[in-house]
Amino acid sequence: MHRRQFIHSLTTAASVALLPAMASGATPGGQAPAASDAPRPIGDLVRPFHLAVPQSDLDALQARLAVTRWPDAETVEDTSQGPPLADVRALVERWRNGYDWRACERFLNASGQSLTRIDGLDIHFLHVRSPEPGAVPLLLTHGWPGSVLEFRDVIGPLTDPVAHGGQASDAFHVVIPSLPGHGFSGKPTETGWNNERIARAWIVLMKRLGYDRWAAQGGDRGAQIATRLGFMRPPGLIGIHLNLVEFELTEAERANPTVAERKMLADLQSYVDHLSGYSQIQSKHPQSVAYGLADSPTGLAAWIYQMLQDVSDSSGHPERVFTLDGMIDNIMLYWLTNAGASAARLYWETARETPRMATIQEPMPTPTGISMFPGETLRLSKRWAEPRFAQLVHFNEAARGGHFAAWEQPATFVDEVRTTFRGLRKPP
Repeated sequence: MHRRQFIHSLTTAASVALLPAMASGATPGGQAPAASDAPRPIGDLVRPFHLAVPQSDLDALQARLAVTRWPDAETVEDTSQGPPLADVRALVERWRNGYDWRACERFLNASGQSLTRIDGLDIHFLHVRSPEPGAVPLLLTHGWPGSVLEFRDVIGPLTDPVAHGGQASDAFHVVIPSLPGHGFSGKPTETGWNNERIARAWIVLMKRLGYDRWAAQGGDRGAQIATRLGFMRPPGLIGIHLNLVEFELTEAERANPTVAERKMLADLQSYVDHLSGYSQIQSKHPQSVAYGLADSPTGLAAWIYQMLQDVSDSSGHPERVFTLDGMIDNIMLYWLTNAGASAARLYWETARETPRMATIQEPMPTPTGISMFPGETLRLSKRWAEPRFAQLVHFNEAARGGHFAAWEQPATFVDEVRTTFRGLRKPP
């Protein structure tokens, strides 16, 4: 992280079977979208993707977990040295006894999994269409060490609000791509797949799905990509929603913070000083850590668990906001695809591109909603946001939640997204 700029530097190898599956755009129940609201035909550019991990792969994983060579326990009472041995042991014990990968596999297969090739790389994505004819397409982008599963609990409320106590007028079709090198997306074999290139790929994806008007949302890496989309202003993008904002303070702002703003700056500095080691490693030497992430499922789990521990709104106890099975599901998308190295390299790529942020000199031109969650280490005040966003259509500070907003506080996240785009749905 560049301390002076206050920028958040967030900076398929598995044996799976491609089997006949539902067409892209199916809903979790398998029903086809209404004919009057179906997107334009997309030919053979999008291929249905059905996940069927061979049992032999799951057995091999269990064998590796059974022979884990554990390190000594930490010599402190807190998490300052990393994930506590007892916590990682408990997660691995659940992974070995009681965890059911097939339940996650069924969810993914029921969520419109597809592949499409963009810029020479296969992009995996979930595509769940709303039953409501007025639904707005919404692109949701995850970060690291997350996955498409970050949004598992918000898909239903976003696509079918009536079934979840909401109004039909707030419905979305959701498109959730896996970042290049993550999950079941392809792994770049050349340099250059940075935030800018991914944003351009997402524009192609939405156009390929037949969407003329759409919205974008992101936190973590997804926020960096959504920010770039906002500045690119592709035809049809009606607005963006962010639960993390990259920004650089002016000298005047830095010299005169409010009490709440001083807390924001202190939290950011604490992240820089104590929690950003993973970013430094992955930004500078991703291949060094890659060997352990590829070879040891326990090592991979601990590397991911540390982030869930450090930046969620859980006081260092992620089990308070995530289920063990939910955390393991997410880890499995890295283990099954051997994506530890390719995901880490995205940090190396983005560390070498120019940060794209809204500034007072060049404010974001696209309508934007911002939701700040208290457990996020990079936060800004409404006072800081207003001059950086030419059309700030929504700003709110949530009561609970951290870096993984959709995963930690799905109901609040849904409300924030609905509010942001409520006034942007109809063409001007």
